[in-house]
Amino acid sequence: MARLIFPIILGLGGIVVLLFLGFWQLDRLGWKEGILADINARMTAAPVAIPADPNEADDEYLAVNFAGVPVGDELHVLTSGTARGTGYRAITALQLDDGRRILLDQGLIALEAKDAQRSFAALEGTGNLVWPDDVNSSTPAPDLDKNIWFGRDVEAMAAILETLPIMVILNNATGLDARVAPLPVDSAGVKNDHLNYAITWFLLAIVWAIMTLFLITRILRNKD
Repeated sequence: MARLIFPIILGLGGIVVLLFLGFWQLDRLGWKEGILADINARMTAAPVAIPADPNEADDEYLAVNFAGVPVGDELHVLTSGTARGTGYRAITALQLDDGRRILLDQGLIALEAKDAQRSFAALEGTGNLVWPDDVNSSTPAPDLDKNIWFGRDVEAMAAILETLPIMVILNNATGLDARVAPLPVDSAGVKNDHLNYAITWFLLAIVWAIMTLFLITRILRNKD
């Protein structure tokens, strides 16, 4: 019997730990679903004026309306895997009617249209305030000579286009450049893998239990 104490303790301990991790991921799933519900509520709410001093904690995904004129240069962010295929996100400075100057993500332009003639027509429409997270330590630096970026770095783009570090992703607008296909923001891009993680931990707990039973069976057979 003494020979069974260690495998039993090891088996039960492992199962408890794995089950704990699985239930913890279920708790995280509920937390993330609450966040997604809040995001969807913000995105689908009636658009409001862009706040005087928006911040990420309070205003991420807030639906806003805007009116202004694109000015200055246009920055191109190489983008793939979108509903409209591969191309460049067109990031421009938008001079708002209220005097502020912000970043506007107008949408996707085709690869071959990168250097085509652009429009500076006045825009009036709706969008969402976003603080993109597609730039990290592994993101290549932009090729400024070719005007190709690999992520939406709000601070860096704001410095180049001389705007406030505020970005609106366009939903729809009148006067939109004919080259551009809008890429409205949605919650599909918000990562939520907690259910998959929970299932993985529960399956590992089952495997651990089977291995423990197998080990105990072998010990008993060897004893006989």
